[in-house]
Parts: sequence; C-alpha cells; structure tokens
Amino acid sequence: MITVDFARLNLRGGMRVLDAGCGTGRHLAEAFRREGVAVVGLDRNGEDLAKAGNLMRLLEREREGGPWLVCRGDVTSLPFRDGAFDVVVCSEVLEHVRDADAAVRELVRVLKPGGSLAVSVPRFFPELVCWSLSRAYHEEEGGHVRIFTRRELLGLLEGAGTRCRHVSYRHALHSPYWWLRCLVGHKNDVALPVRLYRRFLEWDIVRGPAWVRMIDALLNPLIGKSIVLYLEKGS
Repeated sequence: MITVDFARLNLRGGMRVLDAGCGTGRHLAEAFRREGVAVVGLDRNGEDLAKAGNLMRLLEREREGGPWLVCRGDVTSLPFRDGAFDVVVCSEVLEHVRDADAAVRELVRVLKPGGSLAVSVPRFFPELVCWSLSRAYHEEEGGHVRIFTRRELLGLLEGAGTRCRHVSYRHALHSPYWWLRCLVGHKNDVALPVRLYRRFLEWDIVRGPAWVRMIDALLNPLIGKSIVLYLEKGS
C-alpha cells in the first residue's frame, strides 16, 4: 500500500532518495522502480530492515535499477551529510517519535536546497477515533505517541525551512478497518468483522477495481486515514 504519490516528486535518473523510517520497504521499492534513481532506506527495526533488504534484492533480480542501501539508524540523528539527498520520504513515522522537532530538522538537513520532501502521518480525526475507542492502541510499546493536526504538522515542517506545495489525503477505506480493530481490541485480528473487512482491503489492493478506487477518492477528503504533505526546501 503506497501512501506517497511519487508522481509529485518528479524523480529522475541520477537522483538520490532517502526513505526515512522505511519499515519493510514499500516506498523504498516504489522509488527504486524509477530508472537510475539511487535509494537509501533507514529504520530502527532490524527485522523490518531485513525484510526491506530481501524485497530490494528480489526487485534487483527482476529488473536493472539504480544502487540501493538499507541501514539501521534513528530519524532524529541521521547518519548522512547535509544536503545528501534530492528527495526525502518519511511516511507514517513522526507519530511514533517523541522528539518530532528533532526528526523534522534532520529530514530537512539532509535534503538539498530545492529538494522535495514528502511526509505523511495519520490524519487527526480518524486517529482520534482510534484513540477514543482503544487506550491500548496508542499505549503499546513503539506505538503512536501523538496526533498531529494539519496546522501543527504544517507549522513544524515549514518552520524547519520548507514550503508546502500540496496536501492530500489517502486510504479512506482503511479508517473503518482500524476503527473496527480498536472497537474489538486492536490486537484482535480474528474477530469476524475484522477478518471480513481485511479480506475486502486485500482484494482491493490486489485487484484495484475502478469503482472501489472511486469510492476511496470521494471519501478521502472526509475520512482519509493519512494526510500527506509535499514540500520543497528553501535555497
């Protein structure tokens, strides 16, 4: 499931892309599919990094792409020089980070002047419903420690030296799924309503029928699970 729209990042051969908090590599792989783009994925979770590395090796066997690297690290202290990347992606990460200011400063620091930054976090209202339904949802180790309002997130990013070009909302049909999970216990993935809804989402991801995409697009402004900001670093 891809949250960031890479068409808005204008990737070209020779560019260097950082996926900060890459997890198992979904956005890392999407960037790698662009011809001649060098990609780096960073995450604190060693198990997720191993999965990301396996995914990249699989893609490398299927097609010729640019160089890639996955490494372990902390988004609040990135091990890269200033202006090292043309594009930085940070998707569904900042809600896990207690020092979000430090993380944002680092994301902007390693981005070259004029470079593109894409940041996504859970949207305020759908996330607030999850917190209201389940205390355990946001109190588990490594879970969500904050809910961002659009204004707060935008102020944080623009205050670090970026300018917002576009805001979008994604994955509306995933919001009810997580509301169901929180209602029955967010670790309970065997409850019948949860299983049925998950099967629908998996079917949608694999098949992508036009009518479901249309419903999702219509609902995104209302209950989109994620907010995505596309920004540019000042010169």
